[in-house]
Amino acid sequence: MTAIRSAFPPRIATAGALLLSAVTAAVLLPAVALAAEAEPITTHSGATTEQERRQVDAYWTPDRMKLAGALIPEITPVPEDDNTPDDPRPLPADTPDPGATWTHAGAVGRSVGRLFFTFSDGYDGSCTATVVNSANRSTVITAAHCLRSVGAPGTHGTWNHNLYFVPGYRNGTKPLGGFSIKSMATSSRWNADPGKTTSEDVAVAGYDTGVLVAHRSVEGRRIAEVTGSQKIAFTEPVPDEFVHTFGYPKGRLNDPSAKYAGSRMIHCAGPARPGPKAPLLWGESCDMSSGASGGPHFARFDPRTGTGTVVGVTTTSDDLAGGPTPTLYATRLGGSAHRLYDWAQTRVV
Repeated sequence: MTAIRSAFPPRIATAGALLLSAVTAAVLLPAVALAAEAEPITTHSGATTEQERRQVDAYWTPDRMKLAGALIPEITPVPEDDNTPDDPRPLPADTPDPGATWTHAGAVGRSVGRLFFTFSDGYDGSCTATVVNSANRSTVITAAHCLRSVGAPGTHGTWNHNLYFVPGYRNGTKPLGGFSIKSMATSSRWNADPGKTTSEDVAVAGYDTGVLVAHRSVEGRRIAEVTGSQKIAFTEPVPDEFVHTFGYPKGRLNDPSAKYAGSRMIHCAGPARPGPKAPLLWGESCDMSSGASGGPHFARFDPRTGTGTVVGVTTTSDDLAGGPTPTLYATRLGGSAHRLYDWAQTRVV
């Protein structure tokens, strides 16, 4: 394990840290075992009653959101706001960006947000997620490791709870409201015996996509009617295709020298390349860290409108996938992700 990975206790090692942890090809699950046939999906319920929805909404106060992911939240200072001025000018097309606060607004500032959750031990974490085009206008995509760990789906502690999506999250506020989660799904590869298979094994083998079905807003609107949505595609990656990625890294909560505290959405952009030690993952030069997991990787992104096509979700960094430092790697969306998406978009909301 890397130094970054080992700095996280078990609760963080499962979710926010898997972004910071992939595995080398030597520890991938056998290709035959993973690719023999299309795997089934595993689903899980979120907040199912009106009372549960109200409790989740009340739980995520501004300070609790700001501290989500802190290893010792009881003594961690609430981070200061990121007041980087907005810039109404569009970012020039195909401009490389190794990491900076996104200040250019557009649709991406509404459809991407911070995903909050609570681990089985009661500590909070966060990732990133995106509202995508779907038949039910209620489908959100993220990383599987943001939703659960490896293990039997009915075992206590496998799934995270208190899931809550805040599109356009900014400095502890909910500009477009917050959405509790009705249901979620991952590949059934995550149901493996944790004594034999790690979360990293499954993720780096290409199964780190998770989907969410969001409840309606308190006004009764479906989430995509509030936020808009992004295109999604399940295609083969193209070497050196220019990709934009977004996320809410929060490393400074636990490391004062880190650049980001989860306060604002961060942007990176550059040509995509496969990881030398994890060739199923494709990444771009980017300095994001824990908290960016699940964030969208966009092909054909238009900086003038903030729209693009989601082709992957953030999984890990160069620490374990290899390549230049810093690189942020995505699980590219393929057949497994497509099955999850088809399930999610047919749920009634």
